Amino acid sequence: MSEGAKPMDLEQRTFLFAQRVRCFVKELPRTVSNYEDGRQVIRSSGSVAANYVEANEALSKRDFLLRIKICRKEAKESRLWLGLLDCSGHDQARTELLREARELTLIFSAIVNKRE
Repeated sequence: MSEGAKPMDLEQRTFLFAQRVRCFVKELPRTVSNYEDGRQVIRSSGSVAANYVEANEALSKRDFLLRIKICRKEAKESRLWLGLLDCSGHDQARTELLREARELTLIFSAIVNKRE
């Protein structure tokens, strides 16, 4: 992060992750496996964002922790589906998305570890 840069809000970051995944999937070769795996990664990446919004609106500490654990699970799942996609010519974009999914997994793991 550059000096003076404001850290990105995690809700915004998860939203942008889901949005970037959708844009990435649109650019992939049209194959049966990419269609199926693309649907899965779209769902899991969107679930990261949606569950983080839910965590912020949690009714209890237990509910918050459950939602954060789901975020972590869905971020891990996103990594799996991203890895399975045939991304001919889009390797750099996939690498960036895989890195972001890993960072999100680590962030959610840190939150869980701090709260348990």
